[in-house]
Amino acid sequence: MNDRYESPLSSRYASDEMQYIFSPIKKFTTWRRLWIALARGEMELGLPITQEQIDEMEANVDNVDFEAAARYEKELRHDVMAHIHAWGDQCPKARPIIHLGATSCYVGDNTDIILMKEGLELIRDELVRVIDNLARFADRYKATPTLGFTHFQAAQLTTVGKRASLWTNEFLMDLHEVEYRLSTLKLLGSKGTTGTQASFMELFHGDQEKIKALEEKIAAEMGFDGVVPVSGQTYSRKMDSYVLNTLSGIAQSASKFATDLRLLSHLKEVEEPYEAHQIGSSAMPYKRNPMRSERICALSRYVISDTVNPAITASTQWFERTLDDSANKRISVPEAFLATDAILRICQNVTSGLIVHEKVIEKHIQEELPFMASENILMDAVLRGGDRQELHERIRVHSLEAGRNVKELGLENNLIDLIAADPLFGMTREELTAHLEPRRYIGRSPDQVTEFLENDVRPVLEQYASALDGRKVELSV
Repeated sequence: MNDRYESPLSSRYASDEMQYIFSPIKKFTTWRRLWIALARGEMELGLPITQEQIDEMEANVDNVDFEAAARYEKELRHDVMAHIHAWGDQCPKARPIIHLGATSCYVGDNTDIILMKEGLELIRDELVRVIDNLARFADRYKATPTLGFTHFQAAQLTTVGKRASLWTNEFLMDLHEVEYRLSTLKLLGSKGTTGTQASFMELFHGDQEKIKALEEKIAAEMGFDGVVPVSGQTYSRKMDSYVLNTLSGIAQSASKFATDLRLLSHLKEVEEPYEAHQIGSSAMPYKRNPMRSERICALSRYVISDTVNPAITASTQWFERTLDDSANKRISVPEAFLATDAILRICQNVTSGLIVHEKVIEKHIQEELPFMASENILMDAVLRGGDRQELHERIRVHSLEAGRNVKELGLENNLIDLIAADPLFGMTREELTAHLEPRRYIGRSPDQVTEFLENDVRPVLEQYASALDGRKVELSV
């Protein structure tokens, strides 16, 4: 029995890949890679640093002595200096030049940006898999009529696939937002204690071109095309806010999809996958609760609310630096990534096995279609010589009676029988029934889906084809 709190995001929901990105070993080895990039750049630009020192650091990148770092931090009360000392013990030759000219945010902030970038890349690939699953589903059911709903009241027909295209489109919007965010992420670079690079002016004897070249070298080594143009000691905390807003957008789309699916599950029209031995309720054995969709909604609510944290942090920073961001950042940003990762993993699982009950859908259509067909019946009767206004009134009266039969008496919708018995219309039941073909009421739905998949979805799936390998997701719970 564990006797310490463990985040459910780690123990139950998030993937190993996302947990690694925000793990201590990833964080501190990235610090070391940044220190190496700094030292290498300084050496290449003429500072007295040797290749032997660089080699020694590179040989010990992954050899993080956490116990030594913890001892140093208890003594020094400074996490960055603790790791400098611990690494210096492992790299005695390089010890004198580790962190030369830098401030703590050189490793802290640059690492945060690197981890957010890698996290967004993983999120991007997971989004692509969800989009692919939904696109396949939309294509398969693009011509399958179903009741549309406005205000959760039966409305004009749509198709199962057309509704799925709405979900797909929102996730596609999120993908484009992730792409934009990735394209605009830049490193902090080596800006110094208040962002003025004064320490580097001292090191390079006022040579500003070398200072700018150093940042270019660091950015290139860490896989970025540039650094922020100006900063205080830290990068603008609006960057965190922007990134978490991007994750919130994904959570919004996922919650909308999962909410629709929960409602469809209640209607018994479309359900999430259900395993052979899955238990829906400890008390009611017959239940098939949409628990995965409910979990998507629950985790999405967390991510959406978490966006307030970086927004407040960004708005309350003082001048060039305050430290009230640190404790908040180390919780709110990684947890948002882990939760979004979990959401998309569940979405992948659900969208890969959606169950459609076509007979139930047909039954619901037939219960409502007579009302929807009434306008076409009206037009047909007018073309046969009837008076539009008289016929409209008769349909209104018959519709009220049919509605009473359904709602108050629990009977079937008998609107067609009532109209067939009305001599004012002069139409047989067979002639009226011809108006009850559902495909006459789905508009351009099939073509809209085909065009959307071809013009908007297919290019994205081709661009990220490598992300579709190994698509199957097994959930822990």
